[in-house]
Amino acid sequence: MLISLDWLKQLIHITKPAEEVGELLTGAGLEVESIHTFEAVQGGLAGIVIGEVLTCERHPDADRLSITTVDIGAEAPANIVCGAPNVAAGQKVVVATVNSTLYPAGGEPFKIKKSKIRGAASEGMICAEDEIGLGTSHAGIIVLDTDLPNGTPAAEYFGLSSDQVYEIGLTPNRADAASHYGVARDLQAVLKVPVQLPDVSAFAVANTSRPIAVEVENIEACPRYAGVTVSGLKVGPSPEWLQKRLRSIGLSPINNVVDVTNYVLHELGQPLHAFDAAKISGDKIVVKNLAEGSTFVTLDGVERKLRATDLMICNAAEPMAIGGVFGGKASGVSEETTSIFIESAYFSPDTVRRTGQAHGLKTDSSFRFERGTDPNMVLYALKRAALLVQEVAGGEVSSEIVDVYPNPIEHTSLSLSIDRTHRLIGKEIGAARIKEIITDLGIEVTAETEAHLELSVPPFKVDVKREADVVEEVLRIYGFNNIEVSEHMSASFLASFPKPNPEEITQTILNYIADNGFREIITNSITNSRYYNEAEQESLVRVLNYNSEDLDALRLTLVYSGLEVLRRNINRRQKDLKMFELGKTYEQAEGRHKESTKLALFMTGNSSAESWKQPTAKVAFHDLAGLVQNVLTKLNAGNFTVQPLPENKLMRQGVAYTKNDTVIAQIGLLETSVTRQVEVKEPVWYAELNWEYLLKKYRSNLVAEELPKFPEVRRDLSLVLDKQVTFDQVKQIALRTERKLLQDVNVFDVYEGDKIEAGKKAYAISFTLLDKQQTLTDKVIDSTMNRLMQQLEKQLGAFIRK
Repeated sequence: MLISLDWLKQLIHITKPAEEVGELLTGAGLEVESIHTFEAVQGGLAGIVIGEVLTCERHPDADRLSITTVDIGAEAPANIVCGAPNVAAGQKVVVATVNSTLYPAGGEPFKIKKSKIRGAASEGMICAEDEIGLGTSHAGIIVLDTDLPNGTPAAEYFGLSSDQVYEIGLTPNRADAASHYGVARDLQAVLKVPVQLPDVSAFAVANTSRPIAVEVENIEACPRYAGVTVSGLKVGPSPEWLQKRLRSIGLSPINNVVDVTNYVLHELGQPLHAFDAAKISGDKIVVKNLAEGSTFVTLDGVERKLRATDLMICNAAEPMAIGGVFGGKASGVSEETTSIFIESAYFSPDTVRRTGQAHGLKTDSSFRFERGTDPNMVLYALKRAALLVQEVAGGEVSSEIVDVYPNPIEHTSLSLSIDRTHRLIGKEIGAARIKEIITDLGIEVTAETEAHLELSVPPFKVDVKREADVVEEVLRIYGFNNIEVSEHMSASFLASFPKPNPEEITQTILNYIADNGFREIITNSITNSRYYNEAEQESLVRVLNYNSEDLDALRLTLVYSGLEVLRRNINRRQKDLKMFELGKTYEQAEGRHKESTKLALFMTGNSSAESWKQPTAKVAFHDLAGLVQNVLTKLNAGNFTVQPLPENKLMRQGVAYTKNDTVIAQIGLLETSVTRQVEVKEPVWYAELNWEYLLKKYRSNLVAEELPKFPEVRRDLSLVLDKQVTFDQVKQIALRTERKLLQDVNVFDVYEGDKIEAGKKAYAISFTLLDKQQTLTDKVIDSTMNRLMQQLEKQLGAFIRK
């Protein structure tokens, strides 16, 4: 939305600079996104002055050129070669000085430079009106009748003052500010300067020769409809002042009648429409809905099919406009129009919004109607428009004002607690200041006590429906920047944070695993006791009345039931398998039964399907380990320790993840002796997570940090270590040694071979350093890396290649 500062000054006395006014508007909730300068003539006639021709002689080498000397208010007259036939000594003329830029009416801008024309020096240019963009005539130079001193800026003579225009990002709830009057009303409350609306007391009915009757059939969609007739007018171009006002906010002038309706819309926020009175069949307007599928041609020449819910403004025979949205082509104002009917109405926001969206129409009128206009502005805007039409187009009011308003829209009654207002604002500003702001915004105080104010909120405050809305109005005018932040922040209400829902967490993780290509399986908790060795037999929970010897005990692990599913699929030539199960395991100890929940993952065959893009590869440890580590991260498992997998019956070549001496997950290759028990001949990688422990320790707390302002630094080391030393040992030592700067430790290469000593391996490791307070210097980096190397050498016996 564009707002002109000069236009605002017609409504409220403003002496502050444009930038300061913009800051005040932003502080009051009308965010000024930009301020630009509007010039009635491009370039603003900068560098163009009034001059006086002192001498004028014919150019000796050109019949159509004259050599002149011109007083432009400088120390010495300017020598100017001029080709105009009407130039003569003694004239007051318009002169473009050297280095000024001209913006001609029909060409590209150009800069005035010192030059020689047919051998004669020329230090400027005496201008015609088309050469400076004031008109289209090129018959001769502009000759002025003025006593202004030579050197006076031409813009001063022509009255071409510039204007500052605000681009305001109007939020949907601020329909009350969708006009210059609405913005001025906010400034009234901020500056404590009264708004002065234009005087309409001169409105008078000259005669009643052209009455137009109005009938509203749908009063819900159109609660108020008013209008008046103006006859004997002349449609033509608008005066310069009106064109300038519209151009300043990005509108193109059309004609004096249409320009007035647009002017009042942007001045007062009340949309208007002018019908050619001669085209109102039967001298009657009917506001109603037409049958579904009826056709109507709008001003843009498009034939539109109407919906039964579209509100139409009709005459006695046919529709003339879509109510609140768009006018019709047949009833619009043209050069032949001599009488008009000016419509001023209040339409239901819901009706206008639905119609505009259905037909893909967005106009300045619908923008305001669908957000909510002021029903009490209808008659004032109508009188204002009628007076302006008479001023710029002539004519006289030829009917009484018709005002159909059967059910007046009531004000909203609210009670405002002074104490609650102070609590919500966060500062005690006093009851007097609260009342002052409220009344300056147009809200009436109907009664008051020490503790409460009884308010009557006018309809134009469409977003003020409850006490909190009034407090927001008070706060934005008082100023958010004027509320000090307390050292001890407090609130009267703090929402409780629900505890993490185990079911939701579980489902999120299972969905993540499934998204990575794993298929969920559900297997029987009853299994074959022969899968377990003698030591495990004592821990089995037996089924006393089993029906089959193959199903005589509850399972100690998910391994065997999962392998049975793998066997069935492999036997049916499905060999590339990724499966998971969340299930229960059971054991007994010291006469008591224990039930646990575990998450098991199985991988066998190739890691990906055969493709021309990449070669196939067998499933490896890291294919499963990467997924497990991501699951632990999603569960906020925090810092866990990675250790070699302890010797056990089930797995080998794996690792165990521990936290606080509790195994939270383990990964490994299932022993051949285990897989053969279930007749699975393929290698199977298996992972098991301690689900009950992970859910119990899960915390949903999220910590937000500002992005670092300073760059990270990476340093690499090549370490030669004993084969039994794991990368996790290296990482833990590094993190303990440097807790502040070290952000990450990563191994990017491992070598074992004949180029290093037997029983050794080489790690290539990167260390990422970052100081969140300042840029790291070489001295700090070198010192940190030296300490890391010393500890790795001391604790692990590492040999560091330098």
